[in-house]
Amino acid sequence: MFARKAAVTKEAVVEALRGVLDPELHRSIVELNMVKDVTISDGTVRIDALLTISGCPLRETIVDSIKAKVQTLAGVERVDVQLGVMSQEQRQTLIGQLRPGPQKQSPLLSPTSTTRVLVVASGKGGVGKSTVTTNLAAALSRRRRITGIVDADVYGFSIPHMLGVKGKPTVIDQMIIPLEREGIRVISIGFMVDENEAVIWRGPMLHKTVTTFLSEVYWGDTQDLLIDLPPGTGDVSLSIAQTLPKAEMLIVTTPQPAAANVAYRAARMAEKVNMPVVGVIENMSYYVSAPGAAPAYIFGEGGGARLAGMIGAPLLGQIPLDPAIREGGDRGQPVALVDPDAPSSQVFYQIADALLGGRPTH
Repeated sequence: MFARKAAVTKEAVVEALRGVLDPELHRSIVELNMVKDVTISDGTVRIDALLTISGCPLRETIVDSIKAKVQTLAGVERVDVQLGVMSQEQRQTLIGQLRPGPQKQSPLLSPTSTTRVLVVASGKGGVGKSTVTTNLAAALSRRRRITGIVDADVYGFSIPHMLGVKGKPTVIDQMIIPLEREGIRVISIGFMVDENEAVIWRGPMLHKTVTTFLSEVYWGDTQDLLIDLPPGTGDVSLSIAQTLPKAEMLIVTTPQPAAANVAYRAARMAEKVNMPVVGVIENMSYYVSAPGAAPAYIFGEGGGARLAGMIGAPLLGQIPLDPAIREGGDRGQPVALVDPDAPSSQVFYQIADALLGGRPTH
């Protein structure tokens, strides 16, 4: 006689589904109450799952993940996934899970937040601040840190292009889900307007946009959040200082005195709003024309070191003038992400390691 094939149980199916994560919220679909029902009949498992919104862009990813998990169970011959949509009440319950507390406030704004916020400033434009932000985020992510970027340069947004991210963020009621590239979470006004559209706003609109990015975007368990500031020391910098009093500043400069002198003003602004400066990054420090050739200091020498000495902060790294960095940004393929062994990439990893110090990775 043939041994009777073991039948799969509902409990086993639900346990398997605990390993299926919502691809945007990064939490188990069981934990988020997205599994409405499980029925089993003659080896066929039917799963009724609920999407957060009807237009969920990753619905097929969720279906594929459910099938992949359940099909591994003994006794399962077929998996049928039916998708529905959460009700308003169910969405509010989900938001309450993600943002506990009477105000349903973003955990990022809580005094107990464990997210490290690094504000990347320069004081002036043209020093490669957004390039540094993008590649540093890539390096932190590759160091197994859960990393995010806020593109706070509303007028001159460039992070989406440099990171190679397109699309519209999912909005669950008043909660915005950031887009991602290889685990790097990112939000930008560039996802909400045409790439070539000019943003013409006064100060109050800038303040509202930046505070929305910080308070209404779901950053979840992000460990390191980099904020790419616009040039200068105006409204956006003040909004961040007021909203995130534990934020720290990174200052990007180039070697020439003119850039370092303007960057010093950013440090003075940080001092006035009680924002610690954790380090200086010197970009476009030198150019090496061929392997083994002597470096050429096209923009002079010593600006980063002088600035670091003036403000009492460490010089974290000197990034070479490397065409691969520029080309990677133009293609949406940051060099630190796609070619981590390149010499210029290694500088970003050294800066990331200096920032992490003894901080844990997982």
